Amino acid sequence: MKSFAAALLGLTLMTMSAAADTAPTAAPGGGDRYAGPGFATRAPVIARHGMAATAQPLATQVAIDVLKAGGSAIDAAIAANAALGLMEPVGCGIGGDLYAIVWDPKTGKLYGFNGSGRSPAGRSLEDLRRKLGTRTDMPTHGSLTVTVPGAVDGWFALHQRFGKLPMNKVLEPAIRYADEGFPVSQLVADYWTRNFRTFERNAADIEEIENAKKTYLVDGRAPAHGEIFRNPDLARTYRAIARQGRDAFYKGELARAMDAYFRRIGADMRLADLAAHKGEWVDPVSVRYRGYDVYELPPNTQGVAALQMLKVLEAYDLKAMGRGSADALHVMVEAKRLAFEDLAKFYADTATYNAPIAELISDEYAAMRRALIDMKRANPDIKPGEIKLRQGDTTYLTTADSAGMMVSLIQSNYRGMGSGLVPDGLGFMLQDRGELFALDPAHPNVYAPAKRPFQTIIPAFVMKGGKPFMSFGVMGGDLQPQGHVQILVNMIDFGLNVQEAGDAARFRHVGSDDWARKSSAGVGKLQLETGIGPDVRRELERRGHDIEPGDGGFGGYQAIMRDPVTGAYWGASEMRKDGAAIGY
Repeated sequence: MKSFAAALLGLTLMTMSAAADTAPTAAPGGGDRYAGPGFATRAPVIARHGMAATAQPLATQVAIDVLKAGGSAIDAAIAANAALGLMEPVGCGIGGDLYAIVWDPKTGKLYGFNGSGRSPAGRSLEDLRRKLGTRTDMPTHGSLTVTVPGAVDGWFALHQRFGKLPMNKVLEPAIRYADEGFPVSQLVADYWTRNFRTFERNAADIEEIENAKKTYLVDGRAPAHGEIFRNPDLARTYRAIARQGRDAFYKGELARAMDAYFRRIGADMRLADLAAHKGEWVDPVSVRYRGYDVYELPPNTQGVAALQMLKVLEAYDLKAMGRGSADALHVMVEAKRLAFEDLAKFYADTATYNAPIAELISDEYAAMRRALIDMKRANPDIKPGEIKLRQGDTTYLTTADSAGMMVSLIQSNYRGMGSGLVPDGLGFMLQDRGELFALDPAHPNVYAPAKRPFQTIIPAFVMKGGKPFMSFGVMGGDLQPQGHVQILVNMIDFGLNVQEAGDAARFRHVGSDDWARKSSAGVGKLQLETGIGPDVRRELERRGHDIEPGDGGFGGYQAIMRDPVTGAYWGASEMRKDGAAIGY
């Protein structure tokens, strides 16, 4: 049997040879395409020696330059991530956390890294409740949401094991861009404006906002599309990290500057919390879906939800249902609702809670949950299973090198730019990941000192026959597990190539029971992109789905697929974002 990648290659060649006899296709309002489906924005990028795909073209080029200079895929990923912290501050930065899955061709193994930070060790749940007053949930901004940033530690942990170039060379391009400036891309400019409007609405929770305005605004406003933006404070911070290593950030001059800032604004985080931080190497968790081994990271991330969805869906003939059909969308949405009820009940920091992962992704449990799906109507009363024993902004990137190493990396400040708090003179914003703690003492994800909150960001990886097949991710809060499943179904069940799988219209379901222990709202709300036609919408409504207009939160996708026959990389980048895939 031909491999999936080889089959795609054959299909591409047949399409090219028949181009003269093929009628053009187009998306509504768009130009004609003479090969491939009209909804696809472009063909995949294919190259033999190396590949990078990020949410910002300049960051992708940085990664390629590092690969060409002899760097490993990890060096390229770190360089791109540093550039994105400057160029895409609306989704990431060194004030946030990091997760990665790495395929190492030398050992023939997948490695997982959990680079998430913890809450302040000196603040108890009772202390937090006193500060919240009459509030019954966590705020979205301000110091109460700040957890230790794990990204820089993640860079150095990954670099120590898999890096080739010295860190000063890896960070050099981002430092140069921070000093000299770069032109702001379209979607980032839009998000930049939206973030500062959000800060204004939540000003009562943010202890001080002047540092953020000084760092990120130009003449009192967010930079416009195409405007040159500089961040000299971040350049100095990156130089300190390049010169002094991770300890500059967690124990040295940068850590002391953060500690002084925390004390100045009355925050609870301390130098000791930064000094105590250390990321964790973890084993990725997997299920087999139609011959493909799909890997996610275990909790405190939400990656297992994607695996649960796939286990439920594998019993259905989605190909026969048809891509974009009411049947296929209905069963996928119901599988999502089942998985997210379990997510809210079982997913938390494994250092404090022994989540029943093996049971959640077992055949027996999938069969039990599948029995709750009625193909004629949306189940109005889905609950989490019995086992014995919100929207965020993110950046995802993937790199691959000539030796065969492939990196799947995701990094985020959580809610857009983060907490609203920028430490004095450091040029980056602190994350607000602590918003995701629950306050119910009986819940596994309840706030506690020095604890990691539930995390939405998840990198993914796919193996086929013991060989690396694809590194990929889909940004966007609770959309991520749903997006992972839709990408895989588009490729494996419906035969789309790696670019088409991301360009195809998506759904997003919201309103399930969540990690903060907020109860689900009936069947929830189903958001559909405009590429899903009116007949399908009407049929889904007839089955009981509550459809609402989408708010643009359908994610952002990057992927690199490796052809097992030729060894070439096939790269794809999300058309909903500003990014690009580049190879050489």
